Amino acid sequence: MIQLEELYDEMVQLRRDFHEKPELSFFEKETPAFIAGYLRHLGLEVRTGVGGNGVVAKITGRKQGKTVALRADFDALPIQDEKEVSYKSKVPGVMHACGHDAHTAMLLCVAKVLVDMKEELCGTIVLIHQFAEEQAPGGAKPMIEAGCLDGVDAIFGLHFWSMIPYGKVGWRNGPIMAAADRFNLTINGKGGHGAAPHETVDPIVTGTSFIQQLQHIVSRSIDPLKSAVVTVGQFHAGNSFNVIPDKAEIEGTVRTFDPAVQSFIMARMEKLAENVCESAGGSGHFVYTKGYPAVVNHEAETKIVAASAETVVGAENTFEMTPMMGGEDFAYYLQKIPGSFFFVGAGNEETGAVYPHHHPKFDLDERAMLIGGKILLTTALLYLHGN
Repeated sequence: MIQLEELYDEMVQLRRDFHEKPELSFFEKETPAFIAGYLRHLGLEVRTGVGGNGVVAKITGRKQGKTVALRADFDALPIQDEKEVSYKSKVPGVMHACGHDAHTAMLLCVAKVLVDMKEELCGTIVLIHQFAEEQAPGGAKPMIEAGCLDGVDAIFGLHFWSMIPYGKVGWRNGPIMAAADRFNLTINGKGGHGAAPHETVDPIVTGTSFIQQLQHIVSRSIDPLKSAVVTVGQFHAGNSFNVIPDKAEIEGTVRTFDPAVQSFIMARMEKLAENVCESAGGSGHFVYTKGYPAVVNHEAETKIVAASAETVVGAENTFEMTPMMGGEDFAYYLQKIPGSFFFVGAGNEETGAVYPHHHPKFDLDERAMLIGGKILLTTALLYLHGN
């Protein structure tokens, strides 16, 4: 029977091939075509174009039983690859800066192991290769709408994480990643000469007042025992040092776990934008866009993940994570069916895998793919064969 270790070199090569030829969210063509061809070569029935660019395949065991899904994403980011490695991205301005290439390579090799042992399987394993995780509205929701979870009892997924050392595995029951929203405020003022501000409605001053008051929402209006983040990432206004512009634009993100907190912040921001702009004599157009909901793991499935991780790396190398404020559209799967999402350490100073995700020099310790693959295999088997 094939063991995952025997496929490590293939896994690495697959990952590096994907890394050299990244494709942006919603524009993936060659990647899903390759995935589908690989899975068909294993003798599997494959659905393509699921929800857009998604690929879904099933491995049916000899004996009837439950159905479990394993998910990997395969889109890249609009970032220039600055690593000096042999597998550096060959696409200008696009790179795998989040590990999705490794997720995909790992799940393909996991599929090969599972196909080899399907006569021993009790139940069915669904392989979900998802497009467009990086860009809302994401690929998970349309894939679900297209039926990727039909008949599935539980789902599991993982993320390789460069900020966790190689060999460590983090899991958590309940909320593990935050809802990730976006907001935009366009401030319409009245431009004029910088020497005559009394004749203008300054959108820059109005914008700075809005930004400062935003910070009071979390610090003075949210229960300190509940988490929330409001961050302004962009402030654009003007093009001359001595001219007050007509318009300013502010963009940022809001991260929450509690839907009630999310709704409160959304309403408070909208009212604040209206009041600040009107009090300055201008007007504003505020848009709040909900992104992915919070990733909330289910207790029974998380226990299986934790047990599998202990089997693979030892109890001393697993830990219960604190929630993080990053977002993930795996949340949509967990809203539909039970499951769990976990993190596999992929950081290694000796190999230069020290940069955070979405960094131009991001890389990971490729040995993490073996750990992640083994945990997914063990988790799927424990779920299907009784735990």
